[in-house]
Formats: sequence, C-alpha cells, structure tokens
Amino acid sequence: MLSDIICFKHGLSIIDKPKKHGKSYNSWLGEKEHITNRDYLKEAIDKALEQKPKTYDAFFASLSQDGYIVVPGKHLTFSHPRQKKNIRVRSLGEGYSERDIQSIIFGSKVHSPKAKKRQYEKTNLLSDIEKMINSGKGTAYENWAKKFSAKQIAKSIIFLKEHNFANYDEFAKDVKEKQERYAELSEKIKVSEKRLSEIAILKKHIINYSKTKDIYVEYRKSGYSKKYLAEHEADILIHKAAKKAFDELKLDKLPSVKSLNSEYAKLLSAKKEDYAEYIKLQKEVREMLLHKQNYEYILGIEPDKDDKIDRSYNMEK
Repeated sequence: MLSDIICFKHGLSIIDKPKKHGKSYNSWLGEKEHITNRDYLKEAIDKALEQKPKTYDAFFASLSQDGYIVVPGKHLTFSHPRQKKNIRVRSLGEGYSERDIQSIIFGSKVHSPKAKKRQYEKTNLLSDIEKMINSGKGTAYENWAKKFSAKQIAKSIIFLKEHNFANYDEFAKDVKEKQERYAELSEKIKVSEKRLSEIAILKKHIINYSKTKDIYVEYRKSGYSKKYLAEHEADILIHKAAKKAFDELKLDKLPSVKSLNSEYAKLLSAKKEDYAEYIKLQKEVREMLLHKQNYEYILGIEPDKDDKIDRSYNMEK
C-alpha cells in the first residue's frame, strides 16, 4: 500500500487497474445494503418520534441533534451537511409524509418505523483504510495522493497499527472525548489561576493591614490630624487600600495567612497536575486530529465542520 503512494508521488506506474471512481466509506461498508441519505433521514425521524415530542419545535430540536436543519418553504424539507441536496419528507415514502408526522406528534396516529436498520460490519479501521486505498485508485485516489505526502500518510497508518481502533466511529469517539477533556482542563486551569491570584492579593492586603493597624489607630486617636497624616501618609494609604479590598470581597471574617498559604499550596499542586495532563492532551489531540483528517479523506467521510484542527494547539508541525 505505501509503495503505491511512493510510486504515485514519483510518477511510477501502479500495477492494479484504476477504477473510474473510488467509493465513499458508507457505500463501501454497506455493499449488501446500500444506505442512502433518505434512509439516514428516516432513521433520524424514527429516533425523534420515539421520544414522543408534543410539538413541532420539540421534534425539530431532536432532529437537530443529528445535524438536520429545517429548510423554510411550502413543504417540510431538511438539509444536512452529509446531503448535497435538500430532502422533502414526502419523498421518504409511506409513514413519513407531513400529514403522518403531524398525526403522530399530536397523538392521532402511532408511528411504525420503516427505516432500514444499519448493521455495520465489525472491521478494523486499519483494514478499512488499506482496502479503500487498494481498491480506489481512480480520481479520488489521485486527488488524495496529490494532497497528502507519503510520509504524512505513513505516519497515520503507523499510528493506527499502534492503537488498533476497531472502526472509525470508535476512533472519532476517542478524539471527541479527548477534546472535551482538554477543554475541561483548560477551564479548570483558568479558574485555579484566578483563585491563586486572588489569594496572593488577599494575603498581601492582610499582611499590610496588620503592619499598619497600629498607625491607623493612632491616626484616629489624633482626630485625623493633618500633621499625623503627613508624617505617616504612605502607611495610612496602604491601610485604607487593604480595608477597601476587604469591603469589596464582603468578608465577614478575615482568613488567616496560614489558611491562605495552605489553600494556595493545594491549588498550586492540583494546577501542576492538571497542566501536565493538559500539555499531554494538547499533543495527543493535535496529532489525532491530523490523522483523523487523513482517514476521513481516504474513506470519503464528510469532515465535521466543527471538528477542524484547533490552531490554539501551539505545537510544532
């Protein structure tokens, strides 16, 4: 397989007879049962109606979770990133007309699902990719080979051999879970950093307040003497700034410096652990998104618009 890539890159001939067009991933998986976009829509409608929505809004909201959007117009029509054309429900056949859906939503009819039940072959993602490359040396293969270098795709194949994902869905799920954990850690670290900063500032004000307390007491006893103020202005201003900070925090009782030191140490330790995991995930997610992009292109899977490589991962290519 990799030799084919190298041959193509250097303009050498490839033995197998090219086919006119490569197959999409879904078509290849379901050679015995061709799954169309209408089948996908019927399946999504079945899923939405199983939740027994009481209104059209609830019905549409359920469909939107599967990526379907209502297209304004005379007839009930849906669009989806997977579809090249919009689909009217009246083209779905018996049980899926606008009248059928309306009757089911408002309780005058019981829905009987008629969509095909997809049964995906339990295959290894690596073998899926190898089969697709070896069988799809047509226009799609040429476009892919021009876009991706042999070295780049070889890395993706090696990655799969090392991790042995059962199928694309399992791989995509793992990527998503890592992305979610990365986002969770990012937010957690921000919260920790904010609290660490608050503790440092509060501790500084408590120490300053304590150091200047006696001076401020004497200032009050002097009847707020201008002469005393001129002699101790810096300390008095520091004391007032500390008191203002306490008032803004609405503290009933000032925490001890010892308790703040303890909280700071625990937070800092937790942040270091989170940050270590954050950096590790940062590398993993960026690498996996690059491989995912390669796999999707080879298998003919439409990339998720919200799943582009995040350029905030400042890793070296």
